[in-house]
Amino acid sequence: MLLWVGLGNPEAGMARQRHNIGFMALDRIAAVHRFSPWRQRFKGMIAEGTLGGHRILALKPMTYMNASGESVQPAAGFFKIPPEQITAFHDELDLAPGRVRVKRGGGAAGHNGLRSMDRMLGTPEYWRVRLGIGHPGHKDRVTGHVLGDFAKVDQDWLTALLDALADAAPLLAAGQAEAFMTRVALLTQDKD
Repeated sequence: MLLWVGLGNPEAGMARQRHNIGFMALDRIAAVHRFSPWRQRFKGMIAEGTLGGHRILALKPMTYMNASGESVQPAAGFFKIPPEQITAFHDELDLAPGRVRVKRGGGAAGHNGLRSMDRMLGTPEYWRVRLGIGHPGHKDRVTGHVLGDFAKVDQDWLTALLDALADAAPLLAAGQAEAFMTRVALLTQDKD
C-alpha cells in the first residue's frame, strides 16, 4: 500500500488558498480514479483506491499544516507503511506556477507541513510532489502569498495542472517519477 498525503489547511474558508494545492491534487486524483468516499480517520480525511494495480491510501490531514505529521504518522504506523512508500503533495514557492517536480527526501525548505512530517516520521526520506505556486518576489510577502486564494488568472493553469496530475497518477503509483513529471509537463505546456 502507498500513502499519498495532500498538505493543506482544513477550514472551508481556506479551501482555495495556494497552501491547499496538496488537498486539491488529492481531491482531483480521488475523484477521477473513483476512490472510496472520504471519511474521517487518523486526524484526517482518508479515501482508498487503486491505480495501476497499486493500492493507494489518500490522506488529507485535518490538523492544520503545521501539525500534518500528527495525522501522517499514525496512518503510516497503522498500515506499516515505510517512508519510501509515502508521497506528500505540497505547494512549492521555488517553482513557477503549474510546474511539478518529484523528489525523494531533502530539507523542508521552510515548509511547516514537511517539517512536521519529518519530525513525526523521524526521517525526511519520503517522496514529495512539489507543486509550483510561484514566489511573490520578496520574503516579506510569502505568508500572504501562500495563504492567499488562487486568483482568477490562475484558474486555467491550475485546472490543467490538477487534471494532468490525475491523468499521470498511475505512473507515480508505479514508481515512474520521471515519466510522471514528463506526462504532467506535456499535458500542461500550453496552459502557463
